[in-house]
Amino acid sequence: MNKSRCYEGDRLGLLLRSIHEKIEAARASDGDVLPEKIWLKQQFAIGVNEVTRLLERMPLSGEKGSSPQKPDAMSSNDKAPWLQAVLVAFDCNPKWLIRHLPSLASSRKVPLIFVKDKKRGSLRLGEIVKLKTAMAIGIKAKGSAINAIVEKILGSDKLDDKKVHSEPKEILREPQQHSLSVQT
Repeated sequence: MNKSRCYEGDRLGLLLRSIHEKIEAARASDGDVLPEKIWLKQQFAIGVNEVTRLLERMPLSGEKGSSPQKPDAMSSNDKAPWLQAVLVAFDCNPKWLIRHLPSLASSRKVPLIFVKDKKRGSLRLGEIVKLKTAMAIGIKAKGSAINAIVEKILGSDKLDDKKVHSEPKEILREPQQHSLSVQT
């Protein structure tokens, strides 16, 4: 049920265009009350650290009353937003920076979407949030137009599993032990 997806090529272009259009539409509907950077921070968790922090604050999927798809299920004390999905740049180097995200997202039943674009995935993700690069972007579940398009994309992938690629295995591999021998 909680498969990771890997977008590349035309599918990646369509995904990013759709998200970008919905960002512009949501920004226009909210008005220009807030500066753009602050508004983007309200809609997205930007960067590996912030995505990790929000995922860790979400309850495990096995806990009673937990439902990542329902942000309204949060108690009024819980200020941490829920993540609807996490976009991760496949070209992250070194890979250990994002190695923990698949298991963390899986334990919270948050879909993980890998962005693969010939060593430019982090650049493409950065364009979404108006930064040069971004290794990970979490989409906060706030009931906005952005959430609607992501839900539609995730729903269409569930219906057509032939198009869904499995999680890249390179990220899940254990680090290789390198030994350095010095001859004297």
